[in-house]
Formats: sequence, C-alpha cells, structure tokens
Amino acid sequence: MTAQILDGKAIAAGIRNTVKQQVEKLVQCGTTPGLAVVLVGDNPASQVYVRMKEKACDSVGIRSTKHLLPANATQSDLDTLIERLNADPQVHGILVQLPLPAGLDTYQVMRLIDPKKDIDGFHPDNVGRLCTGEGDGFIPCTPAGIMELIRQTQRPLTGAKAVVIGRSNIVGKPIAMLLLQANATVKICHSRSADLAAECQSADVLVSAVGRPGLVRGDWIKPGAIVIDVGTSRTADGSLAGDVCFDEAVKVAGFITPVPGGVGPMTIAMLLANTVIAAERS
Repeated sequence: MTAQILDGKAIAAGIRNTVKQQVEKLVQCGTTPGLAVVLVGDNPASQVYVRMKEKACDSVGIRSTKHLLPANATQSDLDTLIERLNADPQVHGILVQLPLPAGLDTYQVMRLIDPKKDIDGFHPDNVGRLCTGEGDGFIPCTPAGIMELIRQTQRPLTGAKAVVIGRSNIVGKPIAMLLLQANATVKICHSRSADLAAECQSADVLVSAVGRPGLVRGDWIKPGAIVIDVGTSRTADGSLAGDVCFDEAVKVAGFITPVPGGVGPMTIAMLLANTVIAAERS
C-alpha cells in the first residue's frame, strides 16, 4: 500500500482563494479586515513565522500591522499594547507570537486579548466554547487545519478510533475536542503513556504533535489509517523532520501529511479565515 498524500499547500491555496473573495466583499462594504501581530524580542524562528503571516495577509488583502517590543519589555508594556489593540476598531484580529521571552506571563496575555479578536483561539472564553461545543468561538488554527485535512479524505469519523499524541493547549487538547465532537472515540497519549506503539496501532486516525523526530515508526501505524504529522523539528543538517518516519509510514497508511507541506500551510490559511470571521462579526 502507498498512502495518498494530503497536500496541505494545495488545500490551503483553495482556502486562501475563498478568503480573498470574502475580503473583497468586505472591502466593497467598507471594511478592510485588519490583523495586528505582536512580536516581543528577537527570536529568529518567531521572526520567520511573523514574516510568513504578513506575506499571507498581503496575498488575500488583509491589512496586517506588526508591533515590535524589545526582549526586555515589561509585562506592563505588553499589556498596554494589547489594551490599545483591543480598543482599535480597525484591528479585527490580534495575534501574539509565541513563545514570549522569559519573565512575561503568556496566560495573562491570552486572557487580556478581547475574545472577539482572539483569532488564535487561546482565550479562556474561546477554549470554553470549544469544549462545550457552542460553535461560535474561535478554533485554534492548527487544529482547525487538521480537521480540514481529515475532511479531505472523505472518511467518516463517526465511530472511528482517534489517537492524539501530545496534550498541549495549542494542538493536542483542542484537536481531541474537535475529533470528539465529530463522533470519534478519542484517546490522548503523551510521554508517560504506557505502550505508545500499541495505542497507535489501534488508531484509525493518528495525530502526532510532540516535536520528536522519528517518534512514530511505520509498524506503529494501522494499515489504511489517516496519519496527521504536526511535529516540525530542525535536524542536524538543517532540514525539517516530522514526528512520523514518513518513508516507513507512507507504505502502511491510507492518508498521510508530509513535513513540510502538510499541516503548516493549513495553520496559516485558518489564521486568515479566522481574521475574516472576526471582521465579519465586528
């Protein structure tokens, strides 16, 4: 068996085209969707991610503004900036690039962002709406992108067994909630889970989001399973590697995402989609 590749770039391109059309309609009605990106410090990886997001916004007509604070910025400096962006009617979405420098309280910042502008879906109000299934909050971008990738397989999730490796607030927990709402039977595994290989072997849908290159071997995968690799790590030679041993897994899985080119493009596409939703609701 050779798995079908879930091409995140191609699927994301379709989403971005739809977003562009939505932006054009909003602009005709007098509203230009605006995204404010906050970057604290000079983390090279964060700078790259911010540039990618700015470029993506430009490609669909979203007005993006970058707000830079030095690495020695105080909590008060950051809080004051967030409050100013909350009050700005031209800012529909606020994104604070993580991780923040040591000494800054990430949870305090997430709580301070107006939930209606929290296009990352990290505010407790949006987290609560996700957990209760209310459906009108913002869903974190990576889990939202994962669900779209799974939908592309056209396989029903009702009754399927889904295993999520990783329990982060950004990916692991929210994707588990989304899969549960889609009527899958979900198990969250992590570094202390017993017999991780056996858990994976039972999964109709396997989502790995731990950032450990080569963790999931080909013989861990149930034949025909949907495999979503969220992990992205830089190897010694500078290349990117996922959690899943792709060359092994592609011979067993039914569908699989590559790294790079799988989940990553979908995350940015869903960020754009969330920004448009925020603008439509404003």
